[in-house]
Amino acid sequence: MTTSSHQKLTAAAVIPVRWASSRLPGKPLLSQTGKPLIQHVWERVCRADRLDEILIATDDERIQQAVEGFGGRCVMTRDDHPSGTDRVAEVAAGLKADVIINVQGDEPEVDPHDLDRLIERLEANGEDIATLARPLRAEESSLLLDPHAVKAVFTHQGRALYFSRSPIPHGDDPDGAWLHLGVYAFRRKALLAFAAAQPTALEKRESLEQLRALDLGQTIGVVLTENDALGIDTADDYARFVQHCAEPGATSS
Repeated sequence: MTTSSHQKLTAAAVIPVRWASSRLPGKPLLSQTGKPLIQHVWERVCRADRLDEILIATDDERIQQAVEGFGGRCVMTRDDHPSGTDRVAEVAAGLKADVIINVQGDEPEVDPHDLDRLIERLEANGEDIATLARPLRAEESSLLLDPHAVKAVFTHQGRALYFSRSPIPHGDDPDGAWLHLGVYAFRRKALLAFAAAQPTALEKRESLEQLRALDLGQTIGVVLTENDALGIDTADDYARFVQHCAEPGATSS
């Protein structure tokens, strides 16, 4: 059962970034907007109110130089991490913050207020992890069958039950279905335990690492949002982001 703690928690954001990308090599330093993509992400995260420190974790000197060039704090990590979460965990081992938020380095439109709400969820409900989900809209019914769109189901109290690339709950009606957004706030102890554990059968089957947390018995609180915060995976995604930045009234950070 979810417990309420209401304890004031300290928090750090760690943004894992790597150069290699099978679909978009050199993605972090794409600069058609006038600044590298990773800088857009960093500037958005900096607008959150509840973060005590913000770090960018990478194994690439080109990224380190770019980050230091725009005034960010960069931490160099090992180059053999299988996932961004493992890279974040390496950095978290040397931090004292109660909560570590993993913000992917290709999400330049992440909502800073949502990051604050993740911290507040952990303070109020005592879960090990908090993450985001948004409702699927009527015009997005095709996403139910899209394996790249991860769906989430959770209790009425916002406790995650399962995540899947398949349509859940059952049916072809998007009403009542939720799209998972891959931003995580971990209690530091939970993150280190997660990273120390081996991938589980469900995690491998779905290729979703959050299922490892559920297999380990860790609890995941789901914070609901209307913000899309879509990541940049392809050249088309980046082109849309560049166009959005050029629109009148658009903010680039």
